Amino acid sequence: MAVVVQKFGGSSVASPERREKVLHKVLALRAANTDIVVVVSAMGRQGDPYATDTLISLLKQAGTVDKRDLDIMMACGEIMSAAIMASTLRRAGIKTIALTGWQAGIVTDNTYGDARIITVETDYLKSLLATGVVPVVAGFQGASDGGEITTLGRGGSDTTAAAIGVALAAQCIEIYTDVEGIMTADPRIVPEARVLEALDYSEVFQMASQGSKVIHPRAVELAMQRNIPLIIKSTFSDAPGTTITNTVLYEQKRGKYVTAVAHITRVAQVMIETPGDDGSIEYDIFHRLADAGVSVDLINVSPDEKKFIITEDAADSASEALKDLGVDVTIRSGCAKISVIGAGMRGMPGVMAKVVAALREAQVRILQTSDSHLTISVLTDEQDLERATKALHRHFKLGTE
Repeated sequence: MAVVVQKFGGSSVASPERREKVLHKVLALRAANTDIVVVVSAMGRQGDPYATDTLISLLKQAGTVDKRDLDIMMACGEIMSAAIMASTLRRAGIKTIALTGWQAGIVTDNTYGDARIITVETDYLKSLLATGVVPVVAGFQGASDGGEITTLGRGGSDTTAAAIGVALAAQCIEIYTDVEGIMTADPRIVPEARVLEALDYSEVFQMASQGSKVIHPRAVELAMQRNIPLIIKSTFSDAPGTTITNTVLYEQKRGKYVTAVAHITRVAQVMIETPGDDGSIEYDIFHRLADAGVSVDLINVSPDEKKFIITEDAADSASEALKDLGVDVTIRSGCAKISVIGAGMRGMPGVMAKVVAALREAQVRILQTSDSHLTISVLTDEQDLERATKALHRHFKLGTE
């Protein structure tokens, strides 16, 4: 029998009324004679009593926070969600069982707070499915070989669903959220943004990496390894959503080589003057930042100047790491990174010219750029984010079919 993994986010399981919507999705799939594994996130969002951020705040109020204790605490939200969701399914006559991540066979490395899945031991899950049971798995968590509870980082429930789907050779992995699919831009910024019917794994990976928050990049990587379709849907409607595979034919996209616009806020630009650098200062800069745990992006390097961006939260750490280099270091906060994304951009001339034209028309100053085969990213002042995003979306005609 075919297996489908259904993952439901925190907003989908936040209240009894919303859990009824989840129940209807599971019942509809059961009626199609399909084996199902359900993966759930913690209930609600920050401020809700059992949301992950609420649990973190509760622990911090008690005193000094240890990373191991923090993972134990954070894992509780998904476990409660799994137990309650299993009870909801059981009331409707569905044979079910709630499982923690480690009971579901998820084995991770020893990194607290951002663990990587090493393997998924599927014997128990397969035995449950063989007897008609619907496992409800707590997402975002696993355990190391030594039995230490670990969590998978923000968006980790998506990763849980993808890892289980790959391990079970699932027919597809359905990611349910409160939006009807992946959109051409953030609809809070661009009201005319529309849902994309189909996307390539590589496009979605770039979109997720460049700020779109619909699915975690690790989940895309995992599904891509086995070519298992990911389908992003709304728990609260019957819209078909966005299907992510590697079979999208871009020549059928009616000439649209740009697919979407994504953005990241609260970034800072670091500018370092290095007149006549022979490479020694360049080495010191990036070596020191790595030792300080500062991640860099949008990197432009020349003998006389180094430019890159970091998160605003890392600005103090970066400043401290670079303070005695003997060169001028300027850190400019209040920036935003905006990216146009599309697999059809590969080898297409004139895309950068259109980006520049759109931003010039919107009177948005470009502070820095970077590109790959699938993306062109620009750095702007954060106050220009809305105008820039709307201009790019309009210029590439993303709001129309």
